[in-house]
Amino acid sequence: MPIIKSISSLRHRTREIASICREKDEPVYLTTNCEGDLVVMSIDHNERLKAEVDLFGKLGAAQMQAAEGKKGITHKQMITKLRHRINAK
Repeated sequence: MPIIKSISSLRHRTREIASICREKDEPVYLTTNCEGDLVVMSIDHNERLKAEVDLFGKLGAAQMQAAEGKKGITHKQMITKLRHRINAK
């Protein structure tokens, strides 16, 4: 269930809204005149959302390449590349 507050809550209850965002790890939707206006979320939540968008973008690109018949790399090749990258750091 989304958490919805009026935008005036942000002005008067900033700490409470920040607490909700962090503790429940959910965005808080703010309304102006009963209409959606803004979304407030923790930095951690935002970073996860950005990572998901990036991952879905990469998966979409991989699906397009597969549909076009382009060959990728094998699982073994990928593991080797990842291990090399980890050891290089």
